[in-house]
Amino acid sequence: MRSQLPTIPPLPLTWPFESRPLGVAPLQQDGVVLPGLGKDWSLFAMPNLSFGEALDLGNAFGRGGVQRWGDIVARPYRRGGMVRLVNQRIYPTPQRFAHEFLVHRALWLAGFPTVEPLGYGWKRRYWGFEGVFLTRFTESEPWPKHWQDRGEVVLSLKKQIQALCEWGLFAPDLNATNVMVDAQGEVLLLDWDRADWSGANLFSRYQARLLRSLEKLSAPREIVGAVRALTQA
Repeated sequence: MRSQLPTIPPLPLTWPFESRPLGVAPLQQDGVVLPGLGKDWSLFAMPNLSFGEALDLGNAFGRGGVQRWGDIVARPYRRGGMVRLVNQRIYPTPQRFAHEFLVHRALWLAGFPTVEPLGYGWKRRYWGFEGVFLTRFTESEPWPKHWQDRGEVVLSLKKQIQALCEWGLFAPDLNATNVMVDAQGEVLLLDWDRADWSGANLFSRYQARLLRSLEKLSAPREIVGAVRALTQA
């Protein structure tokens, strides 16, 4: 299942973040019962996770079905676009879940500002698999709830996006609702589904994706203008 996953390239010499220690390695467990999601799940995750009672975090900014289990956040995989009308949550293999975990864990170990990835789970359903992604809960809120912090957030975004571009990593889901502001005012980026080390013109593609989401969310003109004015160093 993990044989087709991409090779992680070396970090660029100009990488601005301090790497985190490797720590313990994730393990595969089968026949796991997940709160609110039932039994017979397989997990590739950090060992000795403690699942608390399932608490629905609601449907904020389109993240339907996200739950909190104690200090763990569980995000089920849901399809977007027109596909969701006929198949909302079934994938042909668990490959996509494994891919996101590899990218997210690489970013976490590289010291990038994101939440801690804990693992992913999969369960056979009909002709394919359902999936769930696990992260450590962090006290943070989506950027749209902090529009007033536009200067600090935009500056942090520029630094983070430039680092991603220098590493050659593009994350197609980096929209404004995946920009989180934590209790200390630090900016964290979420959702590395379908991210990969490929492509060109990465900075302009990140910028265009953010602008589309800001316009969709009717963000203040000052924020749209600040993001539009960003240029790659």
